[in-house]
Amino acid sequence: MSDTIITVAAVITALGVIFGVVFAVYKWFIKQEKQDKDIKEIKDEQTLLTYGVLACLKGLKEQGCDGPVTTAINTIEKHINKQAHK
Repeated sequence: MSDTIITVAAVITALGVIFGVVFAVYKWFIKQEKQDKDIKEIKDEQTLLTYGVLACLKGLKEQGCDGPVTTAINTIEKHINKQAHK
């Protein structure tokens, strides 16, 4: 009788450990998916901000600003082109 109780307890413990590991792996995958989604949203927002800054710089250039404005425009456009070809 006591052997049966010990065996049942060992099986229950083993099942609990297996369930715990499976649950931890599941939670890790869910967390990774959320992080991937968050990273994509951040990249999309950064893209919009970059285009907004570029538009502002081009507006300044049209008004006659030069020097650092032209350098910044060229740098941003070069960066956008490099990202597009990755």
